[in-house]
Amino acid sequence: MAESASATPPAPESASPESASPGSSPAAPSATGSRATGSRAAGSSPAAPLVTLRDAGVGFSGRTLWEGLDLDLAPGEFLAVLGPNGAGKSTFLKVLLGLTKLSSGSAEIAGAPVRRGSSRVGYIPQQQTMPEETPMRARDMVALGLDGHRFGIRLHHRALRRRVDELLEAVGATAYANMPVGLLSGGEQQRLRAAQALASNPAVLLCDEPLHSLDLHHQQAVTELIRRQAVERGSAVVFVTHEINPVIEHVDRVLYFARGQYRIGTTAEVMRSEVLSELYGSSVDVIEHKGRLLVMSAHDEGGHCHPEELTLP
Repeated sequence: MAESASATPPAPESASPESASPGSSPAAPSATGSRATGSRAAGSSPAAPLVTLRDAGVGFSGRTLWEGLDLDLAPGEFLAVLGPNGAGKSTFLKVLLGLTKLSSGSAEIAGAPVRRGSSRVGYIPQQQTMPEETPMRARDMVALGLDGHRFGIRLHHRALRRRVDELLEAVGATAYANMPVGLLSGGEQQRLRAAQALASNPAVLLCDEPLHSLDLHHQQAVTELIRRQAVERGSAVVFVTHEINPVIEHVDRVLYFARGQYRIGTTAEVMRSEVLSELYGSSVDVIEHKGRLLVMSAHDEGGHCHPEELTLP
């Protein structure tokens, strides 16, 4: 079984991803990715990063998930976060959401320490089908992204409805705006979660495998929404995924966690046989096939498995 990723031209021999292992701290990375972000005009000064981590680390019960992470994420930049189960991908999102404290180092959103419930952060969770008996309408679910954090008087009804209608149209959900969300398909519900996350026009958009279990049509629709938020509105995107192919053309950099270490760089710098083999401590082949990259890891008996299936210590 193989992981596939759209082909990217091989990086020059001199190019190498930034890396860290327990006990080491790489130099702070550049805030820019592999393409110019929409929030910076040519020749202008670099925009202040929207996400900043310095010497950041997380560990539980004596086990280090990752440490020594230095990262600047610029406005409009799209960061894909990859790695095996248990390597710390979702924990990375929880740190930025203010739900998990760092064991070391610091993390900031738009120049301020991360905090729970920040209006500067939007979050698209994994797809989870809601019970059929859920009475909430689709438009009510989206409206929670506008004023669900508030107590007391809601936004002016007319203004709220107008903004909700705009968001429903943007995600292609107008046709079922007044239907109970429990009667909608998983893909339709995920579109509503995307609209809810984008409602406040967040500076940082965190996505936890938002395409999981979606068919190709819904994958493309949700991906396009996220892309537009980065390119047109300058949001920094952190996109956790097991499958990079659906978003590969939009990715500026890859952050790959495994075995308490990480590698960060462009897709061409990180998704290479020598880089992933070093990261996993096991032979990993990255093969180009018909415009895509196949990532394969050999079993002891000579077979192949998905790198995500490798057992972590």
